[in-house]
Parts: sequence; C-alpha cells; structure tokens
Amino acid sequence: MTELLPNHVGGRWQTGSGAGVPLFDPVVGTELARVDATGLDLPAAFDFARDIGGAALRALSYCQRAGLLAAVVKVLQTHRDSYYEIATANSGTVRNDSAVDIDGAIFTLGQYAKWGDALGDVHALRDGDGVKLGKEPVFLSQHLQVPTRGVALFINAFNFPAWGLWEKAAPALLSGVPVIVKPGTSTAWLTQRMVRDVVDAGVLPAGALSVICGSSNGLMDQLQPFDVVSFTGSAETGALIRSHAAVAHRSVRVNIEADSLNSAVLLPDATPGTDAFNLLVREVVREMTVKSGQKCTAIRRILVPATVYDAAAEAISAKLRGVTVGNPRNESVRMGSLVSRAQLNAVREGLAALQRQTTVLHNGSEQALVDADPAIAACIGPVLLGAKDADAADSVHDIEVFGPVATLLAYRDVDHAIALAHRGQGSLVTSLYGSDDGALARTAVQLAASHGRVHVVSPDVAQTHTGHGNVMPMSLHGGPGRAGGGAELGGLRALDFYHRRSAIQASPAVLAGLGLH
Repeated sequence: MTELLPNHVGGRWQTGSGAGVPLFDPVVGTELARVDATGLDLPAAFDFARDIGGAALRALSYCQRAGLLAAVVKVLQTHRDSYYEIATANSGTVRNDSAVDIDGAIFTLGQYAKWGDALGDVHALRDGDGVKLGKEPVFLSQHLQVPTRGVALFINAFNFPAWGLWEKAAPALLSGVPVIVKPGTSTAWLTQRMVRDVVDAGVLPAGALSVICGSSNGLMDQLQPFDVVSFTGSAETGALIRSHAAVAHRSVRVNIEADSLNSAVLLPDATPGTDAFNLLVREVVREMTVKSGQKCTAIRRILVPATVYDAAAEAISAKLRGVTVGNPRNESVRMGSLVSRAQLNAVREGLAALQRQTTVLHNGSEQALVDADPAIAACIGPVLLGAKDADAADSVHDIEVFGPVATLLAYRDVDHAIALAHRGQGSLVTSLYGSDDGALARTAVQLAASHGRVHVVSPDVAQTHTGHGNVMPMSLHGGPGRAGGGAELGGLRALDFYHRRSAIQASPAVLAGLGLH
C-alpha cells in the first residue's frame, strides 16, 4: 500500500487509524498516497491550536507576524520544484497551470508580509478616529480591532491546493489567528507537503499551522464562539455549514465561496477585427483551458451582441481547435486533465444538461489525447456551447460545469446584456471588453451589485491587465448571492474576518496609551 500521509495536529505528526482514501494520478491512474483522519483527537487538536498557537501568535506584533510570513515564503521557495512535481502527478496540470497555484500562493504570502510589516510594532488596529461622547473632548469613544481569540478552520476545494491554503492563511496568521486546514481530498498531497515543509522548518510557533487530511467529519463540531470557518466548494455544502449549530447557535463567523457563473461581456463597439474583440476571444480561450477550466473564477457565459454571435463563435472555436490535451509531462500538451475520473463524470453530466438548451459550437470532448489513454485519463477537450436565445436557455444561468466548458450567448442591447449577467444570481467576477471608456464605466457600475469583481479590458491595458480569472491579493475575492456572499483578500481588508471590533470609551490620555496603528 502507498504511504499514508500524516496529519499535523496537537503540535505533532499523526496518522489516522484507518486504511485511508487513495489519491491518484488523474492521467495515468496510479495510486500516489493515501489520506486518513480516523481516530484523531479533534477536541485536543483544536484546543492546542486555539490555546497554544493562538497565544504565541498574539504575543507578537503585526510586523513580527509579517516576519513569520516572510520566513514561510523562503521555505516554500526552497521546495518549489517539488511542488511542481506533486501538482503534475496529483492534479494533472501543465507547468503554466501549476504556476497559477504555486507561484500565486507564494506571491500572495509575500504581499501580506510586506503589508503586515508596514502595520508596525503594535498589537491592535485603529478603526477610525476617536469621537467625543459629550460637548467637551474629555470622554471619547475609540473603535479598534483586535485578533479574535479562536482558531481559523479552512475547508478547502480541490482545485487550488497551494493558493487555496495560503491566500487564507496569510491574513489569518498576520492577524494572530492559528490555522487548521482541511484540504480537498483528491489533491491533498500538495497542501500536506507545504504544511510539512513549513512545520519542519520551525518558522512558526507550535500550533500556529495544522493540517487534517481525509474526511471533514467532526471538524465543525469543534468550533467555539470566537473561532472562524472559511469554506470553498459547492453551494449545497455551504448551506450545510451555515445551518450547523456552530454557526446557527454559537455564532461562529463563516465565510463561504461557492458556485459562480462568471461572465464575459463584449460591448457593441467591439466589432469583429477590433482589438477589443480579439482581447475577448483570447481571454475566453485562456479561461476555458487554464487548469482545464477548474477555476471558481473561470468564464462560464460569454455575452456578445447578436450581430457578432457567429463571428465570435468562429473566432473562439478556431483558437480552441489548436489546444492540445493530454499528459502534462508531454511538452506539446497545452491543457492537462481534470483532477479525477469522478470530476470527469461530473463534467460530462453537466454538459449533457446544458446541451438540452444549447448547440455545440466546438466539441473538443471527442479529440484525440496526447500520451494519455482515454479509458484511464480524466482528460476532456474544451467545449464551446451556444444559445442565440439567451433568455430561454435557463440552464446556462443555473448550472456550473466545473471544467473546460463555456456558453456563447447573444444579447439585444447593453441593458439586455446586464440583465443576463445578473441572472447568474451573484458571481465572483465579470469582465468587460470594449474601447468606449464611458460605456465601459457605466456598464461596470451597473454590474457591480451582483459581482465581487468587475474586470474591464480595453486596448490600452491589453499588455498590463491581470486577467479575468487571476485573483490578485490587492482586490476583493468573493461575490454575493450564489457565489457565497463571502469576502477574501482585498489587501488588508482580509484582516477584518479575523478580528473583533470593540469600542473603548475613555479619556484622551487612556486612549493615547492604547498603542494603535
């Protein structure tokens, strides 16, 4: 039997007592390792993180904790090559796609280390200015934020085993809150290895970082009132978390990132042949194929004027025809596999549902694979669907196929395009393409209410925009409605989730002694 990856809880490495769940190479089908959390003393694990790890982190100032993040960055950079090997083996990603996850994680950590260093040698954060409570300024109210005295539980998805950990852990650790991460099971190896390297390097206090692989059973039961939980995954599981007693009765703070039917909108001035039209085509193809479409921020709906529908269909399909799919170890392969055969089956089922109300414009699901056996590999080529009657295609606005699948939709006018984008019921991101600055600005404001991020691409930013699906630590990551209603990143705004706000009412002399940043 392959290695049973140990969990790190209670300040030590511990293996589960069960046989474990196997992790596979999704391209060649070989078993890589097993994960299991059976028999772990979860109450003791959470108590250790909360009491030992939390106390050690809170004893440090923000700039000292920023130094911890910088030390973590150095550890991860030292082992970077091994992370790429794991990503290829366990996630089936080509090198460029692995970089989105691994290098994106390291970059995000580095940013929070810089931002945290600028907060200074303080233990609490000022929240606004002091306000007098009477006519004379002798008794005032000063709001501040202090680290919550609990643990941060991360229940993560399978698609970003590196970035999914560190984009949450960076602001949590900087805030002074210990982390327990439960990675998505099918790709847990990379998360576990990163935690192992950081723990073994001894750069964090004991109890500051724990990892539990395998089943999530019992984790929510351990949460206490000052703990927080962050979940990334399906809306159904998110609903279960929200209804759990820890949240419903103990008021545990929860952040959820769930399903998201993100869109790309081509404005009427971006006719075929223009730079803006070509930018949309390029970005759609990139978002359909990066990580085989397994991104929460990937473009799922492409909204174009009805007059350019056919031209857009041909332009996008032409580029998709050049995408090679198969074994990521082959240098000619541009797009690797999905993470598992189970995920491949889910994509096929989702495609079947969407095809009932759409037509197939490009069918990469039948293309030959490179160095991969279609009977074993979890590979599928990109599929572009289409619906000229976007209003009638209800399923397109309701079903997210988590793979290399997108649907082209025709709209009548800009108001119709905005209405269609809103039919996603809340999304992480939408992108706009055009050359008319005024029209782009007006449309962006109209879309903002149902999207966590509006990514505007005009020809003047063609070489500098960061990409529709790239989540930058400087900007908000989250979205309303079906996207979960959560908020991550956004610079130092991310620290809000891990802090408690309080008002100190006192004399100016006392308030001056609070030592606030």
